[in-house]
Amino acid sequence: MADVFEQALRVRYMEVDAQGVVFNGWYLTYFDEAMAAFLQARGLPYPDLIEAGFDVQLVRSEIDWRSGLRWQDDAVVAVSTALLGRTSFALDFETRRAGGEVTCSARTVYVVISTDGSGKRELPPLLLDALGPPAPLRPAWLDRTGPAMPGGPGPG
Repeated sequence: MADVFEQALRVRYMEVDAQGVVFNGWYLTYFDEAMAAFLQARGLPYPDLIEAGFDVQLVRSEIDWRSGLRWQDDAVVAVSTALLGRTSFALDFETRRAGGEVTCSARTVYVVISTDGSGKRELPPLLLDALGPPAPLRPAWLDRTGPAMPGGPGPG
């Protein structure tokens, strides 16, 4: 299993703001779609996670921009597992122009919950298998997710 997954992206007209670059809110959509594709590519289609009684909730996302993507830019969203905790995990994301220039990097923390509404759950084996071992994209100095989050990535 490869450490980094890439999903192709072409910037659509409706995603560009008055400054001529992708509006910041769209990046979370790109990352959400890439997360689902990442799990699917690793053998866990999202509907299978739901059917097994689990879902994930985004609890934190930190995004650092370097330059903007523009209308009709061809890019990829790179995804890798950054951290694994007891009830949560973090994924790293990068948007990269054709040619590899990183335009944005992010780390998003997700908490595993039960689909029956009963709250947090430990990471189930089917999700742990799909996530694989951590291979962070972001440098350690950018990691502000912190190990103090209960059940979060780190000692919890």
